[in-house]
Amino acid sequence: MSDDKVKSAARAFEILEYFRVSRQPRSMSELANGLGYPLSSTTVLLKTLVKLGYLNYDRRERVYFPTTKVTGLGDWIPKALFGNGQVIDAMLDLHAATGEGIFIGAKNDVYLQYIQTRESIHALRFHIEEGTIRPITQSIAGLTLLATLPADKIENTVRRANIATPRAADRVKLADIAEQVAEIRRLGYGYVEDLPFEGGATFAMILPVLVRGQPVVLALGGVADRFRKNHDRYLQALRKAVRSVRTDPEFDHPVQIEL
Repeated sequence: MSDDKVKSAARAFEILEYFRVSRQPRSMSELANGLGYPLSSTTVLLKTLVKLGYLNYDRRERVYFPTTKVTGLGDWIPKALFGNGQVIDAMLDLHAATGEGIFIGAKNDVYLQYIQTRESIHALRFHIEEGTIRPITQSIAGLTLLATLPADKIENTVRRANIATPRAADRVKLADIAEQVAEIRRLGYGYVEDLPFEGGATFAMILPVLVRGQPVVLALGGVADRFRKNHDRYLQALRKAVRSVRTDPEFDHPVQIEL
């Protein structure tokens, strides 16, 4: 596949992502300026998306907006991933109990991906877009997922994650990761402050189910000062949410969760 085709595919998704954030009709010039695309290629790409049925063009207002065909691309995914809804219910229960930002994360190659999120209700909060990825070594949720792997796979994943980490200062030493993983296994959960956000804190715990054959983590994050004040209550709420999910008989990992 040529570089031009790869670039066009990436831009098509970026346009759809732009609408997901803005949630408003946008003109061709607004999209081009907002995304930093040349006007000529933006015009061609928008016409293609209209022709394929993913965008609607209002000729009178000269604006574009996604069609329900975009919704159809992914409306089946949550059920395919989470089956009977226990995992989503656990996430919602944890959100109701704490009001903090809640997410379900999964390993995606050498990255942690936020596959489901729930926004914090607190005025001071950190926002994470659903679908966001970051190197798996750059969050406690990622380290908690690493704790489900044998030593040789942890070493391989950390090495490759360092390659994928843009800033040299953020790259980690295997010995430090091994120490953190051992602590997560001992406690049955992960807790960290100032990672990935300065002034933030996160609790994370493996759920006793597999999603598409992979372990997933349930986590809550927010302002560190608030987490310190509510440490025991938040941890208890997280444990309760994890305990509410029926154990998958095929689920097996080295993290011992003491509930």
